[in-house]
Amino acid sequence: MRWNNLSEGTPAAAPALFGTEVVTRTFDTPEFRGITFHEVRARSIVNRVPAASRMPFVWTVNPYRGCSHACVYCFARKTHSYLDLDTGTGFDTQIVVKVNAPQLLRRELAAARWRGEHIAMGTNVDCYQRAEGRYRLMPGIISALRDRANPFSILTKGTLILRDLELLRQAADVTDVGVSVSVGFVDRALWRTVEPGTPAPERRLGVVRALADVGIPCGVLMAPVLPYLTDSPAQLRETVRAIAAAGASSVTPLALHLRPGAHEWYLSWLARHHPGLVRRYEVMYADGAYAPRWYQRRITGQVHELAAEYGIGPARRGQHRNLSEPSPEPAPEEGATQLTLL
Repeated sequence: MRWNNLSEGTPAAAPALFGTEVVTRTFDTPEFRGITFHEVRARSIVNRVPAASRMPFVWTVNPYRGCSHACVYCFARKTHSYLDLDTGTGFDTQIVVKVNAPQLLRRELAAARWRGEHIAMGTNVDCYQRAEGRYRLMPGIISALRDRANPFSILTKGTLILRDLELLRQAADVTDVGVSVSVGFVDRALWRTVEPGTPAPERRLGVVRALADVGIPCGVLMAPVLPYLTDSPAQLRETVRAIAAAGASSVTPLALHLRPGAHEWYLSWLARHHPGLVRRYEVMYADGAYAPRWYQRRITGQVHELAAEYGIGPARRGQHRNLSEPSPEPAPEEGATQLTLL
C-alpha cells in the first residue's frame, strides 16, 4: 500500500471549507483506484435531525460523507456542496472519513445529557461503503452502542455488514437493533449503470438471508422504485418475490425522489441511457423532488399486495425507523468550520 501524495499525518491542501486539519490520501489499489479520502477529526458525531424533517428518528451517526456506491439517484449528493465539493463525480470519489468516530461516539454516549435515544445509521450515506473495509469504523461504533445498551438501526446496500455479524448479535442481546437492506429492483443490467459501486442485488439479498439465519430479522427497503424503469407490475412482482425468497421480515417501498444535486445528476444519466424518458420525468417531477402522491400510493399498494401474497408480514412498530424518506445533514451555519459540521 502506498500513498500517492502524502505521508501519514501531513495536512493536505483541501477544499476551502475543510480548514487545515485534514489528511488527504489516495490508495494505489484496484478497489480504491480513483477515490480520494479526506480524513478529518470530527468535533461531534451524534447529529440531531432537523425539527422540520419528517423522520421517525431524532438522532443519526454518519461516519462518512460522500459514497463510492455512486448511485446516480442518491439524495445526499447535495450535502457535498456544503463542503465545497462536486455533487456529481466528486460525491462518488471524494470521501470524507471521520476517523475518530468510534471514540467520539463512546464519549458522547457517556455524557450526562444523553438519554439513550435511538440512533439511526445509513440515513445519509452508506456506513458500509467500500471505505469501511479500509477504515473499520463500524466495529467501534457498534461496540460503543452495545456497551451502553443504546438502541440503533442500520440501513445499508453493503455486504460488508456481515463482517460485524457477531457484534450485531451481541448488541441485539442487550438492546433494540434494527437492520435493513436496500434493494429497489433485481434487474442486473440496470443495476450496473444506476448503482455501479454497489454489490449486486442478489448479493444484498444474500445479506438478508444470512442475518435471518442467525436470528436477526432483516427488512428490505425497496428503494428507489424508478418510474418507467422498474415499476411495471411484472417488475414489482419479480422484486418482491426475490425479497420474500431471501427471508425478509418486511418490505417497505419508496418511489424515487430527486432533490437538488441528485436531480441534475440523475437526469444527466437518464439522457445518456434512456433519452426517451427525460420528458416524462420532467413532467412527473415538475412540482418538486417527490413523485406525485397518486404514483406513490399506487406503488405502495401494489407492493403491499404482493408482499401479502408472498407471505411477508407488515413491519413491526419501530422496525423501520431508519427506512422512511432519508434526510441529509443540514447545511452548515454561516461561519461554521468543517470540523464542527462533521
